[in-house]
Amino acid sequence: MNIDIENVWNKVVDLSLSYGPKLLLAIVVLIVGFWIIKKLSRLTEKLMENRKVEVSLRNFLLSLINIILKILLIISVLQMAGVETTSFIAILGAAGLAIGMALQGSLSNFAGGVLILLFKPYKVGDLIEAQGFTGVVSDIQIFSTKLTTAQGLTIIIPNSSLSNGNIVNHNVLGRKRVDIDFGIDYSSDIDLAKKILADVATSAPGALKDPAPSCVVSALGDNSVSIRQLTYCEPADYWNVYFYNMENGKKELEKAGINIPFPQVEVTMKK
Repeated sequence: MNIDIENVWNKVVDLSLSYGPKLLLAIVVLIVGFWIIKKLSRLTEKLMENRKVEVSLRNFLLSLINIILKILLIISVLQMAGVETTSFIAILGAAGLAIGMALQGSLSNFAGGVLILLFKPYKVGDLIEAQGFTGVVSDIQIFSTKLTTAQGLTIIIPNSSLSNGNIVNHNVLGRKRVDIDFGIDYSSDIDLAKKILADVATSAPGALKDPAPSCVVSALGDNSVSIRQLTYCEPADYWNVYFYNMENGKKELEKAGINIPFPQVEVTMKK
């Protein structure tokens, strides 16, 4: 089998002249494009740092932007090199749609995480109530949020539920009120009981001086007068103040001779 070397060489030269400049230009554009993407990523990172965007959201957005820009660059370079990319883009779009349908729940959680990190209804360290749970936010991730309860339990809640549900944030104002009702006899001195309970609240570790603790008559019950003790504290000190006031309030009322009544039933026997 004879091979026409001259004919083959001519074809190689023709192909080189036809596609060589395009290929060379595509390689140059690819190198320059990667350099520009790197610079844009650094600039975007600095802008996010100045805007104080959450670290988890910042890293995710940077990765997402980096991947999208590189995909667009590669498609452009392939077109410059003479490669037909229409079918490639169609396949990529179909794959993206299929993945989106399969990961619908995860994408919903992702969208919720982005909204939470952007609008910041709560942050790490806040005491919140959400989805029937109460705890301190220990971590905010793209797909879920972790809470630590007073019992030391870790609760993981999907971000889609948090972004679409009600959230009670106890840290927005920086303080929380501890309300405790004490019942006293109708014959007891109300003013004395209010003073005793106010003094207990003032001495509670973690109780705020401003607003100062106070006591009010909250109800006139069948067997007792209810006095509500109002104490402000930081959210982290809530249970310490609550248990202190509950225990010492009862002790101090008893020392002063003020009884805390309990329901009683009188039965009269008739012959």
